[in-house]
Amino acid sequence: MIRTPQKVPLGGFRGLFNNKQMKISRQTFGLKRIDTYIIGKFLGTFFFSLAMLISIGIVFDLTEKMDKFFEYHAPFKAIVFDYYIPFIPFYINMLTPLFTLLALIIFTSKMANDTEVVAILASGTSFGRFVRPYFISATIIFIMSFTLGGYVIPYSNKKMIAFSNLYIQPFKAPSVQNIQMEVADGVIMYIERYEKESNIGYRFSLEKFKGKKLISRLTAQTIKWDSAYKWKMTDYLQRDFNGMREHISKGASKDTTINVQPDEFFITAAEAPQMNNKELAQFLSKQKDRGIGNIQAFEDEYYKRFSMPLGAFIMTLIGVSLSSRKVRGGIGLHLGVGIGLSAAYILFQTMSTSLSVGGVMSAFTAVWIPNLLFLGIGLYLYQKAPK
Repeated sequence: MIRTPQKVPLGGFRGLFNNKQMKISRQTFGLKRIDTYIIGKFLGTFFFSLAMLISIGIVFDLTEKMDKFFEYHAPFKAIVFDYYIPFIPFYINMLTPLFTLLALIIFTSKMANDTEVVAILASGTSFGRFVRPYFISATIIFIMSFTLGGYVIPYSNKKMIAFSNLYIQPFKAPSVQNIQMEVADGVIMYIERYEKESNIGYRFSLEKFKGKKLISRLTAQTIKWDSAYKWKMTDYLQRDFNGMREHISKGASKDTTINVQPDEFFITAAEAPQMNNKELAQFLSKQKDRGIGNIQAFEDEYYKRFSMPLGAFIMTLIGVSLSSRKVRGGIGLHLGVGIGLSAAYILFQTMSTSLSVGGVMSAFTAVWIPNLLFLGIGLYLYQKAPK
């Protein structure tokens, strides 16, 4: 049985107790007061830490790119509003799992060292009730991270890339080679090389299949995009197959309709962060229908939009379970363990992403493995936490 000591250093809770009566009642820790205290400490530490690190990051990035800005005469307004303000949401989202854990450890370890956690649990408050405001805070962070990753950051990335194209370096290559895709059901298009500036493709072919049977093949030396889905071929040859018979037609030029536009040839994995959740889902569905298999990076980005925000709950579970116990070494020991776990989490995410892009495992499996692994660690620490 835990007895309340005669004098307890209560820190931030000191005003909540009647030291004359030396009693800590369940009523003292009312929902509103204890929740407000912990949520305020959690979110305050979280956003303050993020703001400090992002400010330092902006200074280093500005120092690195200053020569480019002067060389291309980038306007100050564009630097601020088209590059660095869009820069902030990206790094907030990227650092959210790390700073969720570190912020939580910083103030919870201090509470434990000041015997506030002991006082709360000694009052009869269950550990489950104690962690409730932590998960309220994690829910706020989850909503923020999901909104940033799915809708705010894609828009800000477009602004940053448009700025980079003008004042740092071009984002897209001027040409692309070996384009192959299914543009309609059973219709396979191939272009050996396509030039973006002229909108001309070289050594074009369009094959139509009925089941596994080839029924026609259209080839051309060049094909040029006109507008919408209109294309113009030069030096074309059309071959239609009907059983043992073959019909051939050719000419100098011919207009045709193909359900594809040139911008689709230049989509690379680096453009996945520019698509919001709806656009990314539609793109994946369209590419799968076209039989394009090299979309692992896009799938990885899509599933990360859901797994990374949920990481806030996992980091919260680990952090509160780890730092709520008063130990010799205090905040320093807890921070060391927290930084190690955060580094391991980021390492596992990077490794699983590499395995996904390399085709070793599915993007869904690769993205969720780190969360499942660290959820197991969190549940273990929760069982060992002081009750």
